[in-house]
Formats: sequence, C-alpha cells, structure tokens
Amino acid sequence: MTGPQGQGGSRGRDEADEVFAAHRPLLFTLAYEITGSAADAEDVVQESYLRWSRLGHREIAHPRAYLARIATRQALNQLRTVRRRREEYVGSWLPEPLCTEPDASEDVLLAESVSTAMLLVLESLGPDERAVFVLRDVFGYEYPEIAEMTGRTQPAVRQIAHRARSHVRARRRRHRTDSRAAAEIAGRFLAAAHSGDVRGLMELMAPDVVQISDGGGKAAAAPRPLVGRERVARFLVGLAAGEMRSMRAQPGTHNAMPSVLFHSGTRLDTVLTIDIEDGLVRGLFAIRNPDKLTAAEAPVALTREKEHPWRR
Repeated sequence: MTGPQGQGGSRGRDEADEVFAAHRPLLFTLAYEITGSAADAEDVVQESYLRWSRLGHREIAHPRAYLARIATRQALNQLRTVRRRREEYVGSWLPEPLCTEPDASEDVLLAESVSTAMLLVLESLGPDERAVFVLRDVFGYEYPEIAEMTGRTQPAVRQIAHRARSHVRARRRRHRTDSRAAAEIAGRFLAAAHSGDVRGLMELMAPDVVQISDGGGKAAAAPRPLVGRERVARFLVGLAAGEMRSMRAQPGTHNAMPSVLFHSGTRLDTVLTIDIEDGLVRGLFAIRNPDKLTAAEAPVALTREKEHPWRR
C-alpha cells in the first residue's frame, strides 16, 4: 500500500516495535524467573510480541502493564506444560545459565532472584506460587495487579503469596558476598582445585556445600548431588586432574554469580556457577547439557524496572 495511509501504518508498526523493544528486558527477566529456562523465556517474549503486534497499541493506556500481563500468563502456561518434562529429566536438573552483564549484581534483589541457588528454591514451588512470589517479592507488583496478571482473586493471591514467601524464607540464605570479593574467592578456589589442594579447597567451602551437575543424559555428570566439604573437594580435584585437565577455563559472570566456562577446543563444554555467601563457597552448579549451553556466552540484559512498572 502506498500514500500517507501506508506510511502511517509503517510508522505505527515502527512505534509499536520501539515500545516493545523498550520493555523486552523486563519481559524476558519476568519470564525467566517464572520458568527457570532461557529458551522458554525467549518463547514467551516472542509470543508476547506476536500478540502485541496484532493490536492497535495506541489504544492501550499502559503498554508496560499490558505486556507484563501477557508475558506472565504465557510464562505460567509454559511452566505448567514443562513441569512433567522436568520430572522425567535424566539426572539433576539445573536452570539454563545466563551470561549476565556486570550491572546485574548492583541490584541486590535482582541478583539474588536470578542466582542458581534461588532459582532452585523457586523450582520447589507450584506454578501459581512461583509466579505470585516473583511478581510480588521480586518485581514489587501490588496484589490487585497480580490478581489481574494471573487471573486469580485478590484474596487468593494474598494467600498464595504468604504461603510462597514462608516456603522461600525457610530455604533462602542471607549475607551474599559482594561481587568483587566473590570473584576473588572463586579465583582462589579454582587455583586450589587445579593444583590438587584438597585441604585448601575445604577451607574455602561451607561444611554443607553442595555440588550439582546437569548433563541431561547428553553429557557425563554426577547422577546425584554431592554434599560436604571433603567429598566435593576430592571430586573436584579428580575432575581437574582427569577429564577437565585439557580444557580451557575462562572466568565469567552467570546469573549474577562468579562462573567458569570450560571449553574443549572451540566447543563450550561446561558452565560452572559458584554460589558464595559469608565468604564461603556454598554451592557449585555445573551445567553440561549441550541444549542449555547454546546461548550461554551471549550477554543478557536483565531488569526489574522498579519504578511503578504497572503504571506505565
């Protein structure tokens, strides 16, 4: 179509794309925290864009609120769909690692909420509990907005939020180590593993440290979590002297935590995220499933858009 009307239509589409692009980091962050999967979060964002692009967006008074509602409902549907698949997963399941930008750690609440340790806590919640907790305690939405976004009544949302918050508080840890100190501890930890220093490793770990490997049945991985300083230390020293000896190690930041990327030749073999609290290593999460590593080296922008996100 040509002429002013066609040009106006083109301008309208461009404006709609600009509005969506401005909110894309928020939608991805929201979907990732609800689903625990970068691939599923991308699917949610794409479906949200398709629905948005079919609308007369100028008629929508609050685009951010509208897009967040679409993304939330899509993420909930996606989470319910994949639940059974995760129950049948081969070995331990871990969320897909996100290569986070340095400023993600500056928002303490955001950094904690996307950490691998917290995502595993959220995995123990039901879909509705997880969505309500994320919307309320991470993104700061009010109960009326959450009710609208999830299709629940306000009293039900309040009950779900209370139940989910109690569950998370019983399992969440406090006193996260700041990012600079955590990176320094991670470096010492890896040096000790490389040199075979079991005692040095044990001194850097909490007594109840846990190591979890996710191979998804497609890569070699410990079938069950390992718990305890000595057991984990000896396991890591064995890996460093054996299978991973010839791999190239590269420091990084994933899920707002120190990480190490292990490459076998040009192929990314493993992303290891390191959970450090109170100056000690409390969790080691090794993602080896190649399906979860396809985008692990591409930085991802995360945001909560804290300033009254439902009013824009």
